[in-house]
Amino acid sequence: MEAVSEATETATATVRSRKPPKKQQQISEESTKQRAPSMETGANERQHQHKSDEPEKCTQSKENSERNGAFEEVDDRFSFSIRLHLNAATVGLFLLSFVTRFYRITHPRGVVFDEIHFGKFVSLYLKNTFYFDQHPPLGKLLIAGAAGAVGYSGSFEFPKIGSEYDASVPILALRFVPALCGSLLAPIVYSILRQVKLGQSVSILGGLLIILDNALLTHSRFILMESMLLFFAALGILTVLKFLQAEPFSARWWAFGTVAAASLTAAVCVKFVGFYSYLLAMYIIGRHVWMELPDRRKSNAYILLKVIAKVVLIVSVSLTVYVGCFYLHFATLYKAGPHDNVMTSAFQASLEGGLASITKGQPLRVQHGSQITLKHTHGRVCWLHSHTHVYPIKYKDGRGSSHQQQVTCYGFKDVNNWWIVKRPNKDSLMVDDEPDYIEHGDLIQLVHGVTSRALNSHDVASPVSPLCQEVSCYIDYNISMPANLLWRVEILNGKESKNKWHAITSQVRLVHVNTTAALKYTGEQLPDWGYNQFEVAADRRQQTIDTIWNVEEHRYTQHKDKKEVLNKLLATEMIPTEPTKLSFWNKFSELQLKMLLHADKLESHMYSSEPHEWPLMDKGIAYWIDGNSNAQVHLLGNLVIWYSATMAIVMYVSFLVFYLIRRRREMYDLDPIEWDRFRLGGEIFLAGYLIHYLPYFFVERTLFLYNYLPALLFKVMLLCFVLDHCQLALRKFVKQPTLVLAIFRAIVVAWFAGVLYFFQRYSVLSYGTTALSADDVLELRLKDTWDLIVHKP
Repeated sequence: MEAVSEATETATATVRSRKPPKKQQQISEESTKQRAPSMETGANERQHQHKSDEPEKCTQSKENSERNGAFEEVDDRFSFSIRLHLNAATVGLFLLSFVTRFYRITHPRGVVFDEIHFGKFVSLYLKNTFYFDQHPPLGKLLIAGAAGAVGYSGSFEFPKIGSEYDASVPILALRFVPALCGSLLAPIVYSILRQVKLGQSVSILGGLLIILDNALLTHSRFILMESMLLFFAALGILTVLKFLQAEPFSARWWAFGTVAAASLTAAVCVKFVGFYSYLLAMYIIGRHVWMELPDRRKSNAYILLKVIAKVVLIVSVSLTVYVGCFYLHFATLYKAGPHDNVMTSAFQASLEGGLASITKGQPLRVQHGSQITLKHTHGRVCWLHSHTHVYPIKYKDGRGSSHQQQVTCYGFKDVNNWWIVKRPNKDSLMVDDEPDYIEHGDLIQLVHGVTSRALNSHDVASPVSPLCQEVSCYIDYNISMPANLLWRVEILNGKESKNKWHAITSQVRLVHVNTTAALKYTGEQLPDWGYNQFEVAADRRQQTIDTIWNVEEHRYTQHKDKKEVLNKLLATEMIPTEPTKLSFWNKFSELQLKMLLHADKLESHMYSSEPHEWPLMDKGIAYWIDGNSNAQVHLLGNLVIWYSATMAIVMYVSFLVFYLIRRRREMYDLDPIEWDRFRLGGEIFLAGYLIHYLPYFFVERTLFLYNYLPALLFKVMLLCFVLDHCQLALRKFVKQPTLVLAIFRAIVVAWFAGVLYFFQRYSVLSYGTTALSADDVLELRLKDTWDLIVHKP
């Protein structure tokens, strides 16, 4: 691999170029030579890299062009140059990766694993139909763009895993973007390793390990998000390193900073876990600033100016990309769809064919005599509900209840969701001749429409959330439990309606007058006696989003003798029959909140696994199986790579502890440049691995092996870094380094042969093109926990 050469083809376009004055150039060169080692590599290392990356002929050509340019004295203060490097190693890695990712990519011609979800989202994009997903939309937008470009209309429904695609589905176009991103990952990893000054052979090895990992291969071939997430994250880290090495405030510096911020934000826009890569990049930039502070040749003003410029650049680009992604999302999805009820009533009413089609002809302003349904505004979709059943006398833990009528939050529209708004001083439930509108701060009672009992709360512990108080519909059992039926209306967005209570748009908090506790959806599910509906309680901690409600459906209580009054009221203010207008920022902020609160919480899954199982790959995931044979797609990584990369973590930490102890004893085994490079590798790759891995130990949801892939990316690069450092250590500390190095390289070659063998043997589970017998499947099952499927004997 060391014999692999880099052929560099440089295309330079210069507009009015001029060499800097000789004196200034000499000062710059002297300053570069004297610069202390830091994350920016010293001048000697830069020169070494330049020689290894570009042929000598190109260097001489560049010098000749500079000499010729010395005679051109023109005003070129705004000059810039564009340089295109075509590197043989990166091109070769891309082509090899491209072949492995695109080989028979249209097989299988059926829905594979999570294609059932992401394929549906893509189809909805092409039909302009709104959907809700807990992850940002960029990945789905890119796939939809590729599919739409070849004329796909989104007609396929993706009904279930294994469903055959019909002739209208462009399988190649749908799988093209993930496969392309997976193909670009290997050359990017190579470039990152070269950027931290690893040798060319080890850097090429890093790219090959990315190509030869079966899990990365599998996830690059289908309508899945991980390959795009890894591509943008890796590209962001690479461009951050180039950004920090560029001359501050130069065109190159601004360009790399912009690309870095855009790439890292794009990773977040594919999946929120891309934030971990963003966090790593911010750590690298912050560490670079910290290492620069001791340089007294740079003034405080200069350092402060550079920090401000970095912050402004990164924040502005990140916000632009993130907000722009959602702007395109909303601009595309303007029709009502299957997930509308996840959003607030106001959001639904803004969609074409949405809630407005249901609520048209309904009055806008809530008043005494209004019949309403109260929807929980944020989080889970449910409506305030009651029924004739009562709370049990005692709960399982021995606590007693009021034994009054249950009040719950029900996730479906039902006749028991209707309530009547009543003034406390009025006996009639009908609308008056003169409108009696409810405003902010008014006291009301809520009477259940079916049972005619009023909403009540009192100092009795709630059934599932004992720190809150029970909410019921009052029944007079004459047992010294007086009615507490008064609620104060607090309109949270009253400025928009001048403190008038409006259906759909007004977000209200109902505060119990006697106890100052707010009506709250707790998120807890009631036992069988509550029909597994969700608990509603009253909480004195009012300022939470779970205490916010809005009126969705609204009508006035009718009376046969007051038809004229009713007609007069209905003629005053009505909910618009066409979609209402909701600003982009209102939609944007609401969707961000919904994505954070409405995470999918699967109880369990047969292919789920815990974070401590991932490094040793104890469990894979069945993605697809052929109905006529045992040919199947199963997510498994390259066991040789995964295990050796795990060992590399242990080795790096051992090296680090050893060096730190020795340095504490004032014995310096590595010179300053070598020590800085060793620390840099750990701070990028080990820190990247831990940042992408450890948070999952604190995640309370079902996890799968593919959640480990971002951490795996950094672990593979750390493996290459450790191999490179082992060669350095053998050269420095072994008496006969030539022989030992030869043995070490022979071991590496044998290990790489094992990587190739495992990849070839288990590629049948990545491509799913090979028919397998039952014995073949059992031979592939190296661990008892691998749930490979035997479909046919």
